Amino acid sequence: MPPQDMTTAASPSGGATPDSLGPDHLLDVLQHQVAVFARRAEQTRLGGVGQVRNSMDRAAYLLLNRLDREGPMGVKALAAGMGIDSSTVTRQVAPLVDTGLVKRTSHPEDGRAVVLQLSPRGHARLDEVRASRRELMSQVTGEWTAEERETFCTLLIRFNAALAARQQQPTGG
Repeated sequence: MPPQDMTTAASPSGGATPDSLGPDHLLDVLQHQVAVFARRAEQTRLGGVGQVRNSMDRAAYLLLNRLDREGPMGVKALAAGMGIDSSTVTRQVAPLVDTGLVKRTSHPEDGRAVVLQLSPRGHARLDEVRASRRELMSQVTGEWTAEERETFCTLLIRFNAALAARQQQPTGG
């Protein structure tokens, strides 16, 4: 049985399994477990294993991933795609440019505009971090079946999409 800390010991379910709870209690367990996950993810930064562990913060990882998957783009497009403010992206990209993971280049169609793109060093670093994090996920879910991993991924993707959609809704009543 895994070790428990005060966070898990103080579970709102009182030790009951999610299947035995009513809808309100189930939502209490869900919100509590999401909070525990966020805390643990931040503590470990889900940094992977080996020398790469804890070596890239969440913002950098997400920015590099977006540039890798979608190619070169401007700050505004990057910010819009990530659902954050342009000034935040500018602040987060600066150290990535300084360390040579991202480079600023002229837009191919409008030489006055600047686009950000992953440098060869950025590609190599991202590959290294991804491999380390993949190994961590393998270790953490090592006793899970392939079906359980797939179900967890499907539900986590759906959960994150619902949170993103909620953030995009206008506030007010």
